Amino acid sequence: MRFLFKTSYDQDIDLFRHNGQRFWYALLLLALLAAPWWLESYGLSQLSLMLIYSVVGLGLMLLSGYTGQFSMGHGGLLGIGAYAQAVMNAQGWPFVLSIPLAGMLAAAVGVLFALPALRVKGIYLAIATLSVGFIIEEVLARWESVTGGNSGKMVSRPQAFGWTLEGERPFYFLCLAVTLICLWGVVNLLRSPTGRAFVAVRDSEVSAQCMGIHLARTKTLAFALSALLTGVGGALYAHFITFLTPDSFGILHSIDLLLLITIGGLGSLHGAFLGAVFLVAAPQLISQAKDLLPDHIAQAPGLKSAVYGLVLIGFVMFEPRGLYGRWLKIRTWLQLFPFYRRGLFARQKSYQKSERLK
Repeated sequence: MRFLFKTSYDQDIDLFRHNGQRFWYALLLLALLAAPWWLESYGLSQLSLMLIYSVVGLGLMLLSGYTGQFSMGHGGLLGIGAYAQAVMNAQGWPFVLSIPLAGMLAAAVGVLFALPALRVKGIYLAIATLSVGFIIEEVLARWESVTGGNSGKMVSRPQAFGWTLEGERPFYFLCLAVTLICLWGVVNLLRSPTGRAFVAVRDSEVSAQCMGIHLARTKTLAFALSALLTGVGGALYAHFITFLTPDSFGILHSIDLLLLITIGGLGSLHGAFLGAVFLVAAPQLISQAKDLLPDHIAQAPGLKSAVYGLVLIGFVMFEPRGLYGRWLKIRTWLQLFPFYRRGLFARQKSYQKSERLK
């Protein structure tokens, strides 16, 4: 086991807890930078998709994992970022401006998501955000002069100042740069008073109010920042799929995003990346497993949804902390072996929630 004794303020605010963590993250970054030279075109495109979903996962994790506000309409916000990027890209806007503006437009719409969050919570909040997502999908389908409606809209490659990102390699580096910038911003946000206010609202809204936290402002800001990151991910996603239709950003996509953070591990930034890996790798594994299944099962149209449902049920029942929680248990087992105690991660009743006093 590693025990940290901090002796200075600089050590306390450092992004990395210790030198070992700094070494492994640097090694991972070097591997990502070298990926275009050891991956083929298809593998590189899948890695780009993982990075895109990681950006979206960071936004949804900020909202659900750290603020406790669940949304089932983020597929619509993803669509807003994608269509905004498609329109601005067609008008010749450089991607260094259009991608942040697409995120800001999604953030403005995300404030609408926050309105029901001020009065409802739990499943009622999920239903309210689901209805907003349906509205966004219908607007994308009906506003044919801008979005192309159900006929779809083509998206060209990102461009800036007469330079076009052709091929998988330049687009991959764009996705990697955007992901690193978003990750750096979220990590620093969570260490700020605003990030601590998000966590306080998640743990207990009554206690947060007693500490002077403005609930309405905090929830609205959480929805806006989550929508901002989702819109940025949507802008990159538009260039990845190159053809946009309203059906691509409906309820099914919102459910996939919830699967991303739930299976990855709620309340952990690592969970956003692990969930993105699962969301991209799972369809590939299912397609390869079809060769081993009987024809009447392999050709069933709902096989993918059934597998997703079974995986989600398994994680909720046996590993509610997600993939990152399982990794923490494996790492702790390796560090403490042979003195690992079976009930080490058992949830303890450390306090009573103040909401029970209502």
